[in-house]
Amino acid sequence: MGLVEYGAMEPADEARGARDAACATGAAGSEGAGLAGHRGPAAWSLLLFLAFAAIDLAVYRDALHGPFLSDDIGYIVTSPYTRDLTFESLVALFDPGGAASIYTANYAPIHLLLTALERNMFAGDVLGYHLVNIAIHALNSVLLVALLRRSGLPAVGALLGGLVFAVHPANVEAVAWISQSKTNGSMALSLGALLALRRHPAASTLLFALALLTKASALFALPMAAASTLVGGFATGARSWRWLGVWLLLFALYAVPQFGSFQTMGAVDVPAYGDPWVQLRSVAAIGTRYLAMAFTSWGVSAFQELDPAVSPFDPWWLAAFPLAACVVWRLVVAFRRRSDEAAYWVAAAAAFAPVSQIFPFHVSTADRYLYFILPGLIGVTLFALADLRDRLGLGAGSTRAACVLATALCLVFAVHSAARARLWSNQTLLYLDAVRHYPDGATAAFFEARRAAQQGDVSAAVAALRRASAKGIDRFMALQADPGLAPVRETEEFQALIREMAGRWIERAGARPNPTAPELRVMAHAHIARGEFAEAEALLERALALGGPLEDAVREELASLRARPSKSGGEPESRSSGEGDGHPAIDP
Repeated sequence: MGLVEYGAMEPADEARGARDAACATGAAGSEGAGLAGHRGPAAWSLLLFLAFAAIDLAVYRDALHGPFLSDDIGYIVTSPYTRDLTFESLVALFDPGGAASIYTANYAPIHLLLTALERNMFAGDVLGYHLVNIAIHALNSVLLVALLRRSGLPAVGALLGGLVFAVHPANVEAVAWISQSKTNGSMALSLGALLALRRHPAASTLLFALALLTKASALFALPMAAASTLVGGFATGARSWRWLGVWLLLFALYAVPQFGSFQTMGAVDVPAYGDPWVQLRSVAAIGTRYLAMAFTSWGVSAFQELDPAVSPFDPWWLAAFPLAACVVWRLVVAFRRRSDEAAYWVAAAAAFAPVSQIFPFHVSTADRYLYFILPGLIGVTLFALADLRDRLGLGAGSTRAACVLATALCLVFAVHSAARARLWSNQTLLYLDAVRHYPDGATAAFFEARRAAQQGDVSAAVAALRRASAKGIDRFMALQADPGLAPVRETEEFQALIREMAGRWIERAGARPNPTAPELRVMAHAHIARGEFAEAEALLERALALGGPLEDAVREELASLRARPSKSGGEPESRSSGEGDGHPAIDP
C-alpha cells in the first residue's frame, strides 16, 4: 500500500469536478501530475522522506546531543515502568487503571512502550532518542503532504505545506524534547489512520487506536475524518461512516481510563476560572495566541506561563471576535461547497479543544500543543489561497510568486527553528529563554532564587522560591537536590519552606482514595522532610505491600529508615535521585 499518493489523484477525487477546480487546475496542477510521471508513489515517498529528514537534521543539529531534560527524567531516567521489557512490565503499561497511567496522568501505554524500547536500545546515549524523533517528524511531513494531495490540493502547494510543518519553530519543542516522542509518534499514527481509512478501514482503525494510546490529542482525527466523509472528501463513502462508528466506540472505551488518570493527577484548580467569563476569555485568548504563533512563529517560548484573561479588555480576547467570525464564515463556505477545507477547519478546532483549558491542567500553553493544530491550519490556508487565486483569475505567474514567498517563509522559519533547537542543548538556556519571555513567571522566580542563593542571600532566595511555589514550582525533592540552591540548603528558612511544600504534597496525595506505590513513596519522602519518620515508615510499608517495579528501591529505603540513628545521633536525610519526584509534568 502506498500511502503517499500525491502524484495522481484517485478516480473519486477526479470526479469532484468544479468544487476542486481551484485546487487542481492551472500550472500547479500540471506540475502535480508530472510529479510521479517516472516514479511510483513509493519511490517518491522515500525521496521526500529523505529530503525532509536531511532538512530536519540540518535544523536540529545543535540539539542532537542535548541531555535528558525535565519530563525526560520522569519518563526515562527514573521511571520504573520503562526500565524493563518483561511480560510483567507490559501488563503494567497496558493496565487501564494501573499505577503507570496514574504516574504519567495519562493513559498512554504505546508511548511508554516506545520509550521502553528506546531506553533498552539507547540507554543513556541521547543521540539515538533525538534521531528517532527527527525521523518520525520527517515521516509526519511526508504523511501531511500525502493527505493534502488526497484532498485535491496541487502538488506544489502540498509540498510547501509539508515543508512549513517540517521547519515550523513551534514544532521544535515536540522534536528536540526527547520524551515528546509521544507527540510526533501519535501524529504519525493519526495521519496514517486518515490516509488508510478509505481503502483499508480495518488497518486505519487499528492505527487510530494506537494513536490514542500514544497521546490523547490524536482524537482530532475522528472529527476530521467525519467532516471529510460528510463533504465527500478523502474519507468519503458509506463504509467510512460504519468504521467511524467503531472509532467512536474505541474513543469511548479509551476515555474512561484517560479521564480517570487526568482527574487523579492532571486536573488543577485555577481560582480565576471560578468566574466562567474569565475562563471563556482565557480560552479565546489562548486560541488567538496559537493562531499568531502558527502564522508568524511569534510567541514561541520554553515553559510558557500565560495568565488568565481576567480583564474584559484583554487584547487577545478581543481579537478573538473577528478571527472567530472569519473561521465560521470559511467553515460555512467549505461545507456549502462540500470542500475538504471543512475537514481541516474541524481538525484544527478539534486539536485545540483538549489544550484550550476547557478542562484546566498544568502548563496551560506550550509550543508542542500546536503540533496537532498546525496540519489543519496549513490545509485551510492552502485551500483559501487556491480559492483566492481562482476568484481573482490569477495565472501561473501569481502561482510562482506565491511559491517564492512561501519558500522565503520556510527559510525564515528554518533559521528561527535552528536557533531554538540550540536551546535544547542545555537546560540553562531553556530557563533563560523562559525568563526572557516571562520575567514574572515561575521559572524567572526560580532562577532568581538560584542567583540569590549563590550570593548567600537566604531571605531573597526563599522569598523567590515562595513566588515560584505559588506559580507551580513546588517539587520539594527537586529543590532539596538542586545544586544551585546548595548554599542555602541547610538554613532554617529554607528547611521551613521545604516542610511547608512537603506538607502540601502530603495533603494532596493523602486526599486520593487509593494512592499508588510511587505516590506513597513520595509521601514518605515528604514526611521525612518534615522529620515525621514514623509516618514515613508506615507509608513505605504500604508501598512495599503493593509491590511493583519500585519494590527493591522501597525495600532499601525502608531498611535505611529503620536503621536511622537516634535523635541524639542526628536525623536521616530524605533520599532523592537529584531530579525531583520522578513524575513527568501533565501533558494531554
